[in-house]
Amino acid sequence: MQQDFLIIGGGVVGMAVAYGLLRAGCRVTVLDGSDDSLRASRGNAGLTWVQGKGAGMPAYAELSFEASLAWPDFAAELEERTGLDLEYEHRGGVDLCFNQEEAEARQREYSAIQSTSPYLARQFRWQYLDRTSLASYLPGLGEGVHGGTWSPHDGHCNPLYLLRALFSANLGLGLDYRPGCEVHLLTPLMNGFRAATTHGTYEAERLILAAGLGSAALAPMLGLSGAVRPVRGQVLVTERLQKIAQLPTPQIRQTASGAYLIGDIQEEVGFDRGVTLPIMQQLADRAVRIFPFLAHARLVRSWGALRVMTPDGHPLYEASRQYPGAYGLSSHSGISLAAFHAGRLAESILQDSLNHEYAKFSGARFSRSALNP
Repeated sequence: MQQDFLIIGGGVVGMAVAYGLLRAGCRVTVLDGSDDSLRASRGNAGLTWVQGKGAGMPAYAELSFEASLAWPDFAAELEERTGLDLEYEHRGGVDLCFNQEEAEARQREYSAIQSTSPYLARQFRWQYLDRTSLASYLPGLGEGVHGGTWSPHDGHCNPLYLLRALFSANLGLGLDYRPGCEVHLLTPLMNGFRAATTHGTYEAERLILAAGLGSAALAPMLGLSGAVRPVRGQVLVTERLQKIAQLPTPQIRQTASGAYLIGDIQEEVGFDRGVTLPIMQQLADRAVRIFPFLAHARLVRSWGALRVMTPDGHPLYEASRQYPGAYGLSSHSGISLAAFHAGRLAESILQDSLNHEYAKFSGARFSRSALNP
């Protein structure tokens, strides 16, 4: 019996959409790469975030906000299905500013997003707080921090546990999971699509390309744009320390185990996933500026990972007009948008209404921007 969907890519984006389709009763095969594939899902900080999303594209900010509203039920459902604790917390978050200029620019940006979206003007809550006012949210905050924007809509989770829970839930719903199947050719057929891999060929009526950075090479085969590039991030991890009731920030957050994740770096270095001493020093210095008590904490691990970044930094959702039934999905906010990907986005794909409902996220915007710089 032919599968309803082939999904290329077993990261958080692909597995979240698979979860939504499987819940709807679809037959789904996921073709995943090898263990050494470029995997953004294993290298991120685990934020479920609204702040800062959508500058220049209010629709993205609205999606992020709606995803944050859906996350509590999404997490509870996954935990009930699998018995796995996602370490999800939704108590708000703070995005730090280190000087007056940065603080003023941040406030202008958030006000501009709200001014172009009546929905967010009504719903999105945020406030700029000086360092003293942040003390109750971030005990131990250093004098070198100017302040930050606080919002009740932000949160965080363990991204590895999220991915594990999606795998477990999907397998329980009948997912046909094929690891180690690097796809090198996608072919439209009369009644579906064929994927040629390192371990044979697979066919289905419809196909979803959620291959992260691999989409750049595969998307043109289906008449999709696949406009993505790698942007490196580096992360430092401290030893486990006593838990403190602190809100997460993009710059640093304490995990459920007590370790601190230190990051928020973006580097244009191609496909280099390495870590570098200057960046590690920069991250360590900033961490101590934020929380001086970390000066004596031991660092136990570091890693580099590659974000899946579109030209404007916003998600890419599109259905092929040349080959109906093929879809391309790319986003560097796979954790934040996971509830949306498993919910409304999966429903839109199932109903084949992606281009109608999410036209603003199509790759066509990149060709338009090229014509109108």
